[in-house]
Amino acid sequence: MSSVTAQYNGHKEQQAFKSNAPRWRRILHNAIVIIAMLALLAVPFWLLIVTAGKTQAEALKLDMSLPRKWMLLENFATVIKDGKMVAALFGSIAVTVPAVLIAILFGSMASWILARRTTKPMAFLYALGISGLILPPAVVTVMMLLKMIGLSGTALGMICVYVGIYLSTVIFFVTGFIRTIPPSLEESMRVDGAKPARIFFTLILPLLSPTIATATILLILYIWNDVFYALFILSGKMSTLPLNLYNVASAGLYLNNWHLIFAYIILMSLPLLIIFAAAQRKIISGITGGAVK
Repeated sequence: MSSVTAQYNGHKEQQAFKSNAPRWRRILHNAIVIIAMLALLAVPFWLLIVTAGKTQAEALKLDMSLPRKWMLLENFATVIKDGKMVAALFGSIAVTVPAVLIAILFGSMASWILARRTTKPMAFLYALGISGLILPPAVVTVMMLLKMIGLSGTALGMICVYVGIYLSTVIFFVTGFIRTIPPSLEESMRVDGAKPARIFFTLILPLLSPTIATATILLILYIWNDVFYALFILSGKMSTLPLNLYNVASAGLYLNNWHLIFAYIILMSLPLLIIFAAAQRKIISGITGGAVK
């Protein structure tokens, strides 16, 4: 009887060890992931902050040591005063906000039609619509077209360019999600006499919130940090934050002034960090809500 009891207790200990082993593996895996993320993200952020708080002589070394005296606020004031950041900030807002709203709205409308009509012409239009993800835009042709219609160097012309470039991104994200929405919901509203516009704005658009949140984040990041298209399209007649940094650095204002360049980058990134921190819960709840649906 004692031998049977000993065997039973030994079997229980083996089962407990097996059940605890995956738990320790998960803890070890999570620890490795956290350490890797800290190494990849915390180190660049630390270098950015400490360099922005140094003097010019200290910043030329480009190391991760603390400054002898923190000059972060003074460098911020210099950047705002001499770097013409206020005008560039309003230029970025005037371009980014309308471009994102228009691309999301019209991209969602187009995706609804492309998802519901499964004919061969619509399949061709869908392939044509998402081709912008891989095909580079013809910058020279766009510049010539904007000059012909009088929109070169204007915020409206820049908004049109961004909408045309990133509309394919919205269509790619939204079309697949709409196909998961049961058509019976739309048919019940049509039976009640609802028009297509009402169906879209009261039924489809609220259900698209998780996908729209993801697409909005991507578009804001692309447009807010863009300097390539702004350099050619605006041609110095208007300024955005990244374009302004490029211009003042090229003009020699920030020559070897790494502390001012890093301070400018921090200030340029602050609006995005504030927006994402404020909307983080809504974005996560939208994504999880979409997964449940």
